Amino acid sequence: MAAVLTEPIEKYALSKKDQPKAQFAQVGIVGCGSTGQQLSLMIAARGMDVVFLELSNEKIAQAIKEIDEELTNKINHWGMTDSEKRAILTRIKGTLDYQDFKDCDLVIEAILSKTREDSREIRKKVFKSIEQHVSPNTIIATNSTTIVITEFATELVHKKRCISMHISTTAPDASVVEIVKGLYTSTETMDNIKHFLKLLGKKFIPVEESPGLITVRLYAPLINEACDILSENVASLQDIDFAMRNGFGMPLGPFEMADKIGLDRVVRWLDNLYIEFGDLRYKASPLLKRYVRGNQLGRKTLQGFYKYDNLGQKICPECNTQVS
Repeated sequence: MAAVLTEPIEKYALSKKDQPKAQFAQVGIVGCGSTGQQLSLMIAARGMDVVFLELSNEKIAQAIKEIDEELTNKINHWGMTDSEKRAILTRIKGTLDYQDFKDCDLVIEAILSKTREDSREIRKKVFKSIEQHVSPNTIIATNSTTIVITEFATELVHKKRCISMHISTTAPDASVVEIVKGLYTSTETMDNIKHFLKLLGKKFIPVEESPGLITVRLYAPLINEACDILSENVASLQDIDFAMRNGFGMPLGPFEMADKIGLDRVVRWLDNLYIEFGDLRYKASPLLKRYVRGNQLGRKTLQGFYKYDNLGQKICPECNTQVS
C-alpha cells in the first residue's frame, strides 16, 4: 500500500501565527476624551482593533464607560443590536504604555489641551513617544485642525510618515474627511491614509496645509459672529438658530452646534486662528469666553447656550421640558 504523503498545515498559512496581517488591523489613539471615543467607535465598528492610550486607569475606565453608554444609546434608538455592541467593545482596549502601539499600522493623536502653547509642546512629545515604540512604517497622524502637521514632524526621525486628517467627531456620520500632506509627508503615506479612510467608508478632500483647513475656518467665525449678533440684541438666541436652520438648511443653528462641539473647543479654534492669521474676525467673542470661564461648555456640562438633560436632549427654557 502506497504511503500517504502529508503536508504541514502551516504551509497554507492557516495557523494564526502564519496568517498575513491585514493593513490597519490595529489602530492606536492617543487620548480618549470625546474625540478619541468617537474615533474608537468609528474604527472598531469597521472591524479594526483599537488601542487607546490614557494617563491613568481611572481615565481608561471612564472612557470605556462612556463608550459603552454611547453604544447603549444606539441600541435604544434602534441603531445597533446587542451582539454588534459586544463585538465593538471587544475590539477596543485602553493602555497606559506607548509600547502597546507596537503592532499598529496607524496611530492618531487626539489629545485635549487648554492652550495653544500647551498643545504644541504636548503634541510634539506625543509624536516623539509614538515614534520610539512603533515601526518605521507606522503612520503617525493628528486629528487637530488648527495646528499644522509639519511642526510636529520636524523633530522626528521618519518625518515622511506624518500626516494630518480631520475626521469630524461632532458629526460622526459625516462622510467627508480633510487630509493634509505636510512638508515631509510622502506620497505613500497619503495613499495609505486614503485606503484607511475608504475602509471607514469616508470620502476625502486633499487640503493644503493651513490652520483651520476648510470646515473649522468657515464654521468657527460663523459661531463667533452669531455671538456678536446676540450681544448686540439684533435677535434672540432661538431666532438666530431658527433663521440658520430654516433659511440655510443647516441641521443645527450656530448656538446649537457650538454646544455640541463644546464652547471651550470653539474658543481654542478661534484663539489658534487668531494667533496664526491676526485677523479680528477670529478673535473669540467675549460672550463665548464668559460661558467658558463659567464652565458652561455645552452638552458635556449640560449647560451652554441651552440647557440639557442627562441624555443630552435640549430643554426648553420657558417650559423646562425636552425639545427636539
